Amino acid sequence: MNGQKHKIFIAEDHTILREGLKAMFDAEKIRDRFQVVGEAVDGLEAVHSVEQQKPNLVLMDLSMPRLSGIDAVREIKRQNPKIRILVLTVHEDEEYIIEVFKAGADGYVLKDCTKEELLFAVENVVEGKRYICTGISDTIIDGFLDGRDSPRDDSIWQTLSQREREVLKLVAEGFKSREISEYLYISEKTVKKHRANIMKKIGVRTVSAMTAYAIRKGLVS
Repeated sequence: MNGQKHKIFIAEDHTILREGLKAMFDAEKIRDRFQVVGEAVDGLEAVHSVEQQKPNLVLMDLSMPRLSGIDAVREIKRQNPKIRILVLTVHEDEEYIIEVFKAGADGYVLKDCTKEELLFAVENVVEGKRYICTGISDTIIDGFLDGRDSPRDDSIWQTLSQREREVLKLVAEGFKSREISEYLYISEKTVKKHRANIMKKIGVRTVSAMTAYAIRKGLVS
């Protein structure tokens, strides 16, 4: 590094975790290599502040107010492709992982990792390497990096009816069951049945996972 410190930016809305990360980088054995130059408590602030600070690496949470972590990653990479981004999150669903890397992230670490693994991830990503934490399935990432959906994923998509795809799109856009029923001229009970069928078919349990799947399939941007 020729005596220069890597500049770190922390985007995390939980104060306790943000302060803990800053303390970690300020530890005696680490502060000669890293320097925290900025922080943000929401995605929009992160995008604006990173543009000003031009750090070497951004530590990015996904569940951020105002602008999601995925959207923030995408915008930061659009503005500054050379800035490295390491996602630090609780989400381990396949949909999140794939969308994060599609958005341009360079690494993915779960929040329950050890301090040693987090530092190892930071060092790898800031040096230009990709890092996937040990808690993430290699097969998921390999499939994404090869630029293709799995045959199983394609077959699952084909099982969704046109009406189910319409419901999925509207759910991903934030519409409630009552609003969807009015929009599609079907009963609210039918909408809920479609939602349950969709979740069962694509193998998810939450609306956020449904949304990530819809984004992956290009139903919403």
